[in-house]
Amino acid sequence: MASTPITIDTINPKVLECEYAVRGEIVILAQKIQEELKNNPNSHPFDEILYCNIGNPQSLSQQPITFFREVLALCDYPAILGRSETRVLFSGDSIKRASQILDQIPGRATGAYSHSQGIKGLRDTIAAGIEARDGFPVDPNDLFLTDGASPAVHMMMQLLIRSKKDGILCPIPQYPLYSASIALHGGTLVPYYLDEAAGWGMEVSELQNQLESAKSKGIIVRALVVINPGNPTGQVLAENNQKEIVDFCKREGLVLLADEVYQENVYVPDKQFHSFKKVARSMGYGDEDIALVSFQSVSKGYYGECGKRGGYMEITGFSPEIREQIYKLASVNLCSNISGQILASLVMNPPKVGDESYDSYFAEKNAILSSLVRRAQKLEDAFNGLEGVSCNRAEGAMYLFPRIVLPNKALEAAKEAKTAPDAFYARRLLNATGIVVVPGSGFGQVDGTWHIRCTILPQEDRISAIITRLTKFHTEFMDEFRG
Repeated sequence: MASTPITIDTINPKVLECEYAVRGEIVILAQKIQEELKNNPNSHPFDEILYCNIGNPQSLSQQPITFFREVLALCDYPAILGRSETRVLFSGDSIKRASQILDQIPGRATGAYSHSQGIKGLRDTIAAGIEARDGFPVDPNDLFLTDGASPAVHMMMQLLIRSKKDGILCPIPQYPLYSASIALHGGTLVPYYLDEAAGWGMEVSELQNQLESAKSKGIIVRALVVINPGNPTGQVLAENNQKEIVDFCKREGLVLLADEVYQENVYVPDKQFHSFKKVARSMGYGDEDIALVSFQSVSKGYYGECGKRGGYMEITGFSPEIREQIYKLASVNLCSNISGQILASLVMNPPKVGDESYDSYFAEKNAILSSLVRRAQKLEDAFNGLEGVSCNRAEGAMYLFPRIVLPNKALEAAKEAKTAPDAFYARRLLNATGIVVVPGSGFGQVDGTWHIRCTILPQEDRISAIITRLTKFHTEFMDEFRG
């Protein structure tokens, strides 16, 4: 038999460098255990795997928003729009909205390609939604609809990174999409550290220090990534802090990449989401002052439509020549999927007061968000009640990122197992309880500190059981490895 033409030594080294912990080794092990439980329910000391590793709400029984799904169903099967029974099964405003959307789609067909930036009528709707949110004008031609926010991030990395000498400032801890995409496109991640002691605060002095350090190594820093609300850290930036960040980018000539996919997920009364576009415009800065890319997705918020792969980026402050190049990158992928485009338009233009579906829509949205507040608080309290664990408050997003001070014997055992201490802890947690979390080492952290990321997404009636399992495991783990 001829030897394979491809070996691990002959593939693109950038692929080897790329890592994505959210679906990494702990999750692969969890999937293996899940198969074992399916074939032999008594094979482990638990009867199910509880996936607390990823922001995937509907996989954990969150129900979709009825109005959104009604509109999607009608757009995908327009033949039923004129039937009398449709008026019984669907709300009047979902029928009306579906008809309006279909009129904007060439051929009224959701199975056809669209314009590479997305259907113009849907971009008009999204632009109006952003304008209503921020109070500043939006050009629909600034919008690129994408299959979730991730392809938009990749597109910008392709645009900005020329070689290993190009750097992107990224928060640590960070969502691994950024480190992975920077690695794949051959750039250098320039870390800036969030201050855990200050509630994962973001200091401009830290940005400046890391920028100067990168320059001294011959790295040309092209852009700054800000995730607000934070993933995995859950903090929500104060508006004054955002103004400092905007001024920093303007002064240093950096593209500001604003990951704002958790904009609906703010859980504390003393914090509020402000888009970076709104902040920059309120400071009097226009396209000539700062290059800004804002990312949004239908996967998060209260909608949680991860599998529909909808999202967009709004690009401002780029010359016509650069915009042509961004359009070319979008065209290579032809277009994003039409269901995701429709959902993005619905998210930015949901039912309004007076619409037939408004009361049910508002009740569903409010039930999901208020439940997330309670779940976040319960899990935060639980982590803070564990020996050696400290957890900052969950101001927003869908995660907690508690710090775990592990006993020396546990650190030694992890070293012996040739794994990071928090990965060692996460693996032991999975094997004992079926709970899947992500080791903090997959997100980056200050050397010598260890964390895990845990979602707040399991349904509310399951949280107590998770806390009970977690508490029992942690107590036994600490006793096993104590002094």
